[in-house]
Amino acid sequence: ACQTAAGDDRAALGLAGVAVQSGARSALASLWQISDAATAELVTGFYQQLSQAEAGTGKAGLLRAAQVELIENERFSHPSFWAPYLLIGDWR
Repeated sequence: ACQTAAGDDRAALGLAGVAVQSGARSALASLWQISDAATAELVTGFYQQLSQAEAGTGKAGLLRAAQVELIENERFSHPSFWAPYLLIGDWR
């Protein structure tokens, strides 16, 4: 998941943008190279919350909650671990 939102002249928003253009409703991406361990924690937390979320709960809020979990983890509290993630496409 390294720099999946970094685009170029051929692919705006990088791989995440291509995924959304190909039909994915949304994609979770990163702005710069990130820790594999932090990404595993964030994605696990995000999808656990998504599977338990009530109808109408927005993905953006779930991403924020997963980021807060990283912030509260002493190992991943530095912004370089939790700040590079963004949600592209449908945030609902």
